[in-house]
Order: sequence, then structure tokens, then C-alpha cells
Amino acid sequence: MAIDESTVGETPLVELDAGVAPTLLGKVEWLNLPGVGHGGGSIKARIAVAMLDAAEAAGHLPGKTILEASSGNTARALARIGAARGYETAFVVPEDLGSGKRAALEAAGATLHEVPAEEGYDALLDRVEELASESGYWHAGQYENAANPRAHEQTGREIWHQTDGAVTAFVAGAGTGGTVTGVGRVLHARNPDVRVVGFEPETEAHGLHGLKYMRGGGYHPDTYDESVIDEKRYLATEPARVAARDLAARYADADLEIVDAGRHDEATIRATLRVDGDFLVGPTGGGGVACVRGLDREGVLDESDTVVVPLCDRGDTYADGELWGDRLS
Repeated sequence: MAIDESTVGETPLVELDAGVAPTLLGKVEWLNLPGVGHGGGSIKARIAVAMLDAAEAAGHLPGKTILEASSGNTARALARIGAARGYETAFVVPEDLGSGKRAALEAAGATLHEVPAEEGYDALLDRVEELASESGYWHAGQYENAANPRAHEQTGREIWHQTDGAVTAFVAGAGTGGTVTGVGRVLHARNPDVRVVGFEPETEAHGLHGLKYMRGGGYHPDTYDESVIDEKRYLATEPARVAARDLAARYADADLEIVDAGRHDEATIRATLRVDGDFLVGPTGGGGVACVRGLDREGVLDESDTVVVPLCDRGDTYADGELWGDRLS
């Protein structure tokens, strides 16, 4: 399976018109491994490379099958990159895993262990621990692996460079917490006044795929360092969906402004930004925009601010869900 790992990192930054006072910039993370099909790449390609590099350096991988619990994006990244490096891969996934994500895993030759969706995400973690106790597996452990937030320190350095240090706020969802932790550490080191906002799902049953409900004493990932967070928000699913759909409507007939192309040329970016002409982001990208709207309404952010949100994946990853099913069916 041919994968060009050199395309991981240095993703583009685009300006987003979301009807808010601050300058809002989106980090287009599906340009990690662009053009691989089934919705493209995602922000999780960064941690997949970092975790595999660390495991290889430590000699953990020879003769082992890569194992992880994932609702989709981490599994897709590990499956693609792991297969390209010559490893077998296996993943614990919910039974209702989206068809696009399932197809990507199957195309990469991964073995899937399914858990009933109604048992929740913690059931995936329990099952992966059972499997990891058996010989023959190397458990990536994205919720404990220090390579995860360390990978996003590079994301933070990119944001600082691409905004020429003008970034005043970073807003990201928390699943493993690796993104907001790693980026937050770097931005705070460069400017302690940068506001780092993390958001989590408001309720246990939610459609913010990849994020974890952690209120009420639930599992808290080791990779989520809340001391980095200046403010935590709890977000319902519908505002995230509304924000994502609003972006699609605003850019139905308008081009996005590319603020910094990263490692890519403009033609590659333009060819990958849209799905059949539509600008479709995943639910956590919409969630970041919804959070910025809330901060804007409350006067926490204003026209003097420059805010960055990660656009973690592209909307066609969710072709059979409630977010974009009407556009992609």
C-alpha cells in the first residue's frame, strides 16, 4: 500500500468566514496524506507517524501486530501507515462504524474486532486491553502514549509560524486531548497570553465523533493535560452540525482564502478542499467553529483576535451519518 509519509504535517491554513468578529483560521488536517480515498487523511496521521516512529526506535514492533481502539481516524491512519511499513494491524471499533471509515480499514487489510455501539467508548478500551494482554500485539495506546501530544507540539509550531505569531486563541476538541495539549504547550511557551480553549461533548450520547465525554468521573486520558487549558467548554452536537453546514453554504460559490499553503501547492489544496464542489468539514471542525461563535457572542473574543481551529477531517468520512448524508448519498 503506497503511502507518502512526507505529506504528514505542515498542513494549510485557510481563513474562514463564520460570521464572527475575530479573524478565524482553519488548519486543514485532511491534507495529511491527501488523496488516499475514503475521505482523505486526518489529524490522526500526525500521531500515527509519531507513535510508530517511537515504537520502532524502541524496538517494540518486530513480529508484532499493531493494535488500537478507535472510532475511526486513528485506526485509519495506523492501518494505512502501518501497512505501508509492512505491519499487520488490528482495531477494536464500534459496530456502527461509518461505512467510509470501515472501507478504509478494510482496504488497508486491517482486522476488526467489533463492540456493540450502545456499550460506549469505554467498552472499546476494555476490549483492547483484553487483546493487548495476549502475545503478538503492540498496543499503540493513543490515550496514554506521550508521542501523541508530542506530535502536536509540531502542530503548534506550525500555527505560530503560519500566523507570524499573531495567533491569540486556539480552540480544539478533546478526545485523547493530544491536540489541545501539544498545541497549547507550544503556544503558551511562545506567548503566555494565548487563550487555549478545549471543548468536550455536553452529553454522553453525542455525534462529535472522536471526542470523549469525560464529565462525571469518566475515563480521563493521560495524554490530556488540562493544566494547559485556559478554558473548558461543553458543546452539544447540533451547534457543531449547524456551524459545519453554514460553512458549506457560505462557500458554495466562494473560494476559501489560503493564508499559508504549508508544504502543499495551491492546486493540490484546491483539489482536496472540496467534495464534489462542496466544502464539507467533519463534526469536530464544526464544533470548533461553534465554540468560537459562543466566545464571540460572550465578548471573550473580538475583532483584535486571531483564532485557529483544527479542521480534523473531511466531511465525506461521515457519508452515512446525520451531518452530510443528504449531500453524499
